[in-house]
Amino acid sequence: MAWVPTLLKGKPRRLDQLCWQQRLGQAPQLWLVIVDASASTRRHRALAQAKGLLASFFDQAYRQRARLTLLTASGNAPRWQRHGLKASAALQPWLRELGAGGGTPLLAALEQARQWLQRRAKAYPHEVQRCLVLTDGRLQRWQALAPWPCPCELVDIEMTPVRLGRARQLAAQLKANYQHIEQFKLC
Repeated sequence: MAWVPTLLKGKPRRLDQLCWQQRLGQAPQLWLVIVDASASTRRHRALAQAKGLLASFFDQAYRQRARLTLLTASGNAPRWQRHGLKASAALQPWLRELGAGGGTPLLAALEQARQWLQRRAKAYPHEVQRCLVLTDGRLQRWQALAPWPCPCELVDIEMTPVRLGRARQLAAQLKANYQHIEQFKLC
């Protein structure tokens, strides 16, 4: 009920004299998570730290009632794990079983995700999209990338003593916010 407009009309005596205000709901949110689970992320427990970060991220998504889509980049090709799933405890078994191995099809994953997000934005124009990319940036091949179509956070999980810093370059190309996992803070 809208109290101020109701009381400005005088003391209400009947139900039809009450003024009502419409609730403004939040726009639905979709969070896309891309995880580089290549063999290089096993070094120095980088993927283990990334899993801890993902658990916090999933908890935040649950509190904000966001839907999650998960894409992993390992082996020969990226694999979609979940699509538009509400964040819940059901994600914990997937997170525990997430392992690293094989090559780094991260660039293919980023391109697939970009195309998927663009199609999804057309189908759901009121949906707010957000992306989280976790990678150590250790790519064998490199090509120019277009800026990302939604706000993106790239978390560098490179933990080796000699750091190449390629994740920072990748973030710059994607126009993503860059943070190293050791300093990462969820927003």
